[in-house]
Amino acid sequence: MLKYIIIDDEPLAHEIIEEFCSMLPHLQLEKNCYSAMDAMQYLNENTVDFMFLDINMPKLKGLDFLKTLSNPPKTIVTTAYKEHAIEGFELNVVDYILKPFSLDRLVKAVNKVSESQALKTITKEVASKTSMRFFVKGDKKHHQIDLNDLLYIEAYGNYTKLFLKNEMIISHEKISYYESILKKDNFLRVHKSFLVATDKIKFIEGNRILINEHRIPIGQTYKSNVNKLYNS
Repeated sequence: MLKYIIIDDEPLAHEIIEEFCSMLPHLQLEKNCYSAMDAMQYLNENTVDFMFLDINMPKLKGLDFLKTLSNPPKTIVTTAYKEHAIEGFELNVVDYILKPFSLDRLVKAVNKVSESQALKTITKEVASKTSMRFFVKGDKKHHQIDLNDLLYIEAYGNYTKLFLKNEMIISHEKISYYESILKKDNFLRVHKSFLVATDKIKFIEGNRILINEHRIPIGQTYKSNVNKLYNS
């Protein structure tokens, strides 16, 4: 079951989206929000899988609201304004659909959410079974990663850079996502922007870790975690 909310200042838009979504048995409406402020308050206390988000709303515009969220749900933008599409996709929205839209178009957008959630579930299951491989979405492809080749991960805005032995891949997930799925015995957060494979560490000197030829900083708040590697 995918839980969702609708954020739109027009009651008619809520009615249309609800009617279409009621035909999809795997969706569950959690909240109707008629302003971005309503949605902000709701999301501070609750979690959902995705949201339908209008752009042109009073006080706080939809995309400005999206920018305020540090870990937003998957987002389907619903709007009459096509000129904001590029900005929307730069904010990593799942889909951008123009009003008035058909049931078929909404289903296509929801399917993208379903595919994304399914991939996350598969990735978490694979990682939890200590498999040596998992898939990463980036660059319009799904890359299969061998954990033996993964040296470290670096935060890159709303994305991450995965540094492997012979290449670097930009992923659409945040560093906190990888920290949650990778085994803590094998991967250690050493800085707000860096997660390293502990078995790839060549040496630790001062506030730096050397992995191959890469020098990775140690954050002050993470120093005690790093010290445990050699003081255990």
